[in-house]
Amino acid sequence: MEVSWERSVTDSINTIYLLFSAYLVFVMQLGFAMLCAGSVRAKNAMNIMLTNVVDAVVGSISYYLFGFAFAFGDGTNSNPFIGTTFFALKDIPNTSYDYSYFLYQWAFAIAVAGITSGSIAERTQFSAYLVFSFFLSGFVYPIVVHWVWSSNGWLSPSSDTLFGSGAIDFAGSGVVHLVGGIAGLWGSFIQGPRVGRFDAFGKPVPMRGHNATLVVLGTFLLWFGWFGFNPGSFGKILVAYPNTTDQGNWTGIGRTAVTTTLAGSTAGLTTLFGRRLLAGHWDALDACNGLLGGFVAITSGCSVVEPWAAIVCGFCAAWVLIGLNVLTLKLQFDDPLEATQLHGGCGAWGLIFTGLFAKKEFVIQVYNSGEAGVVRPYGLLLGGGWGLIGCQVVELLAIVAWVSITMGPVFFALDKLKMLRISIDEEVAGLDISSHGGYAYATHPEENHPRFYADYMAIEGRNQS
Repeated sequence: MEVSWERSVTDSINTIYLLFSAYLVFVMQLGFAMLCAGSVRAKNAMNIMLTNVVDAVVGSISYYLFGFAFAFGDGTNSNPFIGTTFFALKDIPNTSYDYSYFLYQWAFAIAVAGITSGSIAERTQFSAYLVFSFFLSGFVYPIVVHWVWSSNGWLSPSSDTLFGSGAIDFAGSGVVHLVGGIAGLWGSFIQGPRVGRFDAFGKPVPMRGHNATLVVLGTFLLWFGWFGFNPGSFGKILVAYPNTTDQGNWTGIGRTAVTTTLAGSTAGLTTLFGRRLLAGHWDALDACNGLLGGFVAITSGCSVVEPWAAIVCGFCAAWVLIGLNVLTLKLQFDDPLEATQLHGGCGAWGLIFTGLFAKKEFVIQVYNSGEAGVVRPYGLLLGGGWGLIGCQVVELLAIVAWVSITMGPVFFALDKLKMLRISIDEEVAGLDISSHGGYAYATHPEENHPRFYADYMAIEGRNQS
């Protein structure tokens, strides 16, 4: 049967929109790289940038071979917990998925490993990155995707199997950010803090990143990419809502971009003033992390909440981040990028926030294309009952448990095999000179370290003799 020209044009526009969104999400890898590079000390800049490259290239292979299949594979043996078809993109494209959809989901997958890399920065053997990045992007993360985003997943809002609702995690506060944050939590916890991060009395010693310019650049690149991350998760832009003359996914996409911006901006501003009260000075780096915390939190409910609710989301996300940063210092937990607190803590808050503030009309628009007569649970504080908030809590607990029982043993095994942490001498000298042949910059005189790999090896030889 010949496809009409109207259908062809509609499909083409939707594909262009999805591909453009995938490109925006991929730009976030550059944002992560710049943010991470600026947030570590200069002697580790080359290492952290290389790990971001590794996250992308290793994640590409693992997601192609296994990840997409575990996430979206259906077929006759489909089940609510794991996909069983489409390995190495066999039988793609089909009536459900095409190459553009794979590319969009791949861009999400490689972002997860980047989150975890930040938690274990400045003290991890490079080989360990290869192992956990492949496992996380190819197995651990895709299973969670299947639960929530696959049409037959046990947490999916499309199947309505859990509490008559399913969890609403539209763009991944839980699926992406909480997964990466919990994985980073275990990696950082098993490794322990960096050398010199806490003194003999347990008090924290500041180890600020070496380049605020890169941090700000990375933050704005991530902000730019988030317009593909959140609005792009609609997948299609030309979907009209019935019983209206001027509303469709295009209006939902615009609203989602607005809620994303408002949540991030509110969180950045709140963090700026909150840290001013606590630390006594204005800190650009804190404001940048607060901004990202707001984006992480709104990612779950960005499409189903009013703009005013996004401001509430961002305000609370900022205090979640500030509070967790204070707590981690008291517990002597060291995460150089604050990834556990930012992505894990704010991601968890984002799931709860959605269960409280999701608007009935928007939920039906997003998940039922505005179909009349549909009844779905929505935000508890808006009168929607306990169904949705119950699903959000279940998703939160399920993700924490799943990532803990998978990534925890991986990091523990790497540690026991002495494949996880570098030696004290290598850490003091810096990973760039000890593992990568030289520094990212020609010189940085503020740190008294060997300038070339040969100098480092000569020092190591004298120490061993």
